[in-house]
Amino acid sequence: MKIQQQIEQTLQEAFTPAFLEVINESDGHNVPKGSESHFKVVIVSDDFLNTSRIQRHKMIYSVAAAEVERVHAFSVSAFDISEWSIKKGDIAQSPPCLGGEK
Repeated sequence: MKIQQQIEQTLQEAFTPAFLEVINESDGHNVPKGSESHFKVVIVSDDFLNTSRIQRHKMIYSVAAAEVERVHAFSVSAFDISEWSIKKGDIAQSPPCLGGEK
């Protein structure tokens, strides 16, 4: 199973999110074609109600520790349902790679 699929499955089982997107951003970096080294996760779950951004990240990183250890970069944007409805899906773009873009 690919790393991206493992991340998706792990987070889906742990948080039963209302929305989950795992984006492989490896192609924007100086890595071989088909790499799975840079990921961005957008997750929406009421498991994040009344938790700080740091607490959310800790929750996600603890659940996905095995997958995170296998990648170079792992970015997380985590929201509860009400925050997500305010954002209307507007998520900041990842910054360009500073380590040598293709």
